[in-house]
Amino acid sequence: MSRREFITLLSAAAAWPAEVCAQRTAVPEIGFLGSRDPGDDPHLLDAWREGLKQAGYVDGRNVAIEYRFAGNRYDRLPTLAADLVQRRVAVIAANGPAALAAKAATATIPIVFTAGFDPVEIGLVASLNRPGGNVTGHSILDVELGPKRLEVLRELVPTATVIAALINPTDTRRAAIIESNLEATARALGMRPHVLHASTDRDLDAMFKVLSQLRPGGLVIGGDPFFNSRTQQLGSQSIRHAIPAAYQFRTFAEAGGLVSYGTDLADSYFQVGIYVSRILKGERPADMPVRRAEKFEMIINLRTAQVLGVAVPTGLLARADDVIE
Repeated sequence: MSRREFITLLSAAAAWPAEVCAQRTAVPEIGFLGSRDPGDDPHLLDAWREGLKQAGYVDGRNVAIEYRFAGNRYDRLPTLAADLVQRRVAVIAANGPAALAAKAATATIPIVFTAGFDPVEIGLVASLNRPGGNVTGHSILDVELGPKRLEVLRELVPTATVIAALINPTDTRRAAIIESNLEATARALGMRPHVLHASTDRDLDAMFKVLSQLRPGGLVIGGDPFFNSRTQQLGSQSIRHAIPAAYQFRTFAEAGGLVSYGTDLADSYFQVGIYVSRILKGERPADMPVRRAEKFEMIINLRTAQVLGVAVPTGLLARADDVIE
């Protein structure tokens, strides 16, 4: 072997690990920006990954996922979003308030959200049919359904004169819209609204103590990712404190809440996975209409109604999608 051949072979051997490393990392990287704790409702992340999988993307095989969780501290979201932007991820998936932080951090990296508020009203997209920028996603219409839950609760407790509304004040824009909608609906129904705030587990404990003293006719819970991760706690505490309460998810009614009315959040996360996959395959978020939830379900817990002494109207029972007996 000549000296020149030896040097050429040695150079190739030295370069080989770098080439292998490049091959291993030559997969699209997705950022997931979440407002919750990483252990909150793991089935939602499973649903999101299932959406990716059905479109052919599996973490660690042909895509890499970078997770960032704010631990229910929304003030951390801008920093976490900036970190994903600095990594130059291909797409960012985000829930609720995390989507707003992601949009503030980048106007170029595609963002796919799942959110309970009106994305046009909140400023995420220009329109539902033609988002027009780098953001699209799936809306579960939670804010819009808040007044409907209050109407259902009114049917269950028709003599109530005072109604309590629980709102997370951390996401200020969303909180303002929820509070305005619920207050207007309560007054239209002839009830006096009493707004309570909570953004931590300690706040929730304190809130239920206040409710025990206030003794309102019922409690309607405004949609929020933090509350979504505490549906079982909210449901069990509402029956423990003998308060007729309404929220959006089935798990709330199953845990003792009187009634739930809303959509399937896991399906929304699944749809986000599908949308992320389509963007990875070349579609532009500007041309992808924001999807809106189409299926809603009302669950009534008759056991809780009996404990609370609530007579459920026959007509409301007939409209329920499921009854827990």
